[in-house]
Amino acid sequence: MASPRPLYAVIGAVIIVIVILAALYAGGLLRPQASVRYLGSPSGYEAFVPNGQTVNYNGQRDPKGDLILSNGTTLHDVIWNGQYASTIINNHNQIVQLNSQFVGQTDPVNGQQYVTLQDIYVVKGQVPVEQATVNGQTYYVIEADKINPADIAGFYTYQGWTSNFIAAMNIQGTYAAGLPGNSPVFDWSNITGTLPYQIILYNQHSLNLAGGGLLVLPNETIIPYGITSSPSGSAFFSFIAPSQVYNISS
Repeated sequence: MASPRPLYAVIGAVIIVIVILAALYAGGLLRPQASVRYLGSPSGYEAFVPNGQTVNYNGQRDPKGDLILSNGTTLHDVIWNGQYASTIINNHNQIVQLNSQFVGQTDPVNGQQYVTLQDIYVVKGQVPVEQATVNGQTYYVIEADKINPADIAGFYTYQGWTSNFIAAMNIQGTYAAGLPGNSPVFDWSNITGTLPYQIILYNQHSLNLAGGGLLVLPNETIIPYGITSSPSGSAFFSFIAPSQVYNISS
């Protein structure tokens, strides 16, 4: 009568293989990988605009929002995954808190009410994106770890101008400038005049926010903006530390 040992050995080997395969699948190595697409222009600016919601993705809590591409296209249901995810969540929560504290109060310089501000995270160049389904919902997932940190920076401006802000960055001839403290822009009785003082106010009340400037378009339209302490990539140095000063008479 044949010994049962060879059969046991085969069964044991099969079990070991099954266990190994299960471990590899659980770790994601055997799962079908979503293909990464690069959206936007290699020479353009794309922007992620968080909306305050978060999504649990691959065990991480990631911010959700919109992705505004350099051609003006806006994608909804977007997740920022990877580097700076928690920073974006913290920055956004800080902006929301400051909005709750100050919006509706009066600017002491121009007499207008403060407005709702919104943080924006700009990527220089194309954005790596894949599609994923979480709890039955399909999302665009920005794979931020595939982006050079030097090419990511955070800004904030009037909530109603987020699309205008990224569009302005992509207009040839737009430049960044600093605003002197005695500029007559502070006296303008409109949102443009309100933003510079409000940005200074927000910077004074948060370590997450630092500095600001103006986008000056070729037609002389200006968009005041603030800057987040992080991310603050070196590719955005001219926006973070403008070398020019805005002169309203120029």
